[in-house]
Amino acid sequence: MYHLVREQTLEWSEVVSFIGLYLFTVFPDKMAQQQGEKKKKESILDLSRFIDKSIRVKFQGGREVSGVLKGYDPLLNLVLDGATEYLRDPDDPFKITDDTRELGLTVCRGTSVVLICPSDNMEPIANPFLQQDG
Repeated sequence: MYHLVREQTLEWSEVVSFIGLYLFTVFPDKMAQQQGEKKKKESILDLSRFIDKSIRVKFQGGREVSGVLKGYDPLLNLVLDGATEYLRDPDDPFKITDDTRELGLTVCRGTSVVLICPSDNMEPIANPFLQQDG
């Protein structure tokens, strides 16, 4: 027997129940995971509206690819159909050239995705942060 607040005498099973209830109210996510309920991973972005539409994807390291989004998962892994890679200038790795390379059906790893944008209704603009000579 164990003594708790106000000199109440409790059996061991009551103590365990009390501690379990306390932990469940204070740490509900942790307790649910320990009881076998896995927390479902939720996607940061809702890409369902871009399914079967053309998108452009930028990756870490500077690569850019465009294609038709066929599928994705919560980790942002993407499946692009008819993918085209935009090649970079060998002298300036931050500059994209007009040269392209056809990739076809491609799976893009979500951990390297930096930016996703729709290709339709998108037009390039001049960089407002560049210094004008003059």
